[in-house]
Amino acid sequence: MSEDKVVSLGSKKRKKQQPDDVCTTVHQEPVYCSFCGRPNTQVIKMIEGPGVNICSECTMIAVQYLILQDRMPSAEAQQILDAFWGKAR
Repeated sequence: MSEDKVVSLGSKKRKKQQPDDVCTTVHQEPVYCSFCGRPNTQVIKMIEGPGVNICSECTMIAVQYLILQDRMPSAEAQQILDAFWGKAR
C-alpha cells in the first residue's frame, strides 16, 4: 500500500507535516469509507477525518450531486464532470 493512499485530516496520528496541514499516515489495517464501506485497498484515495472517512469515489459522487442539484451546471463544472467520467467533447 502506498504511503499516500490515506490522507488524514485533523488526525492525531501525524507522520509528516505538509504545507496545507494535511498529513499522510501509514496504516497497517484497512481504513473503511463511512459512506460505501469499501476499504482503502479498493479505492483510489481515502480521506480520514475525526471519526469519519470518505473515499475518492464517494467524494466525486457527492460533488456531482451538489453541482447537478441546480440541474444546470456551469460550463467549467461540466468540464470537470466530463473529465472525471471520461467523456470527450
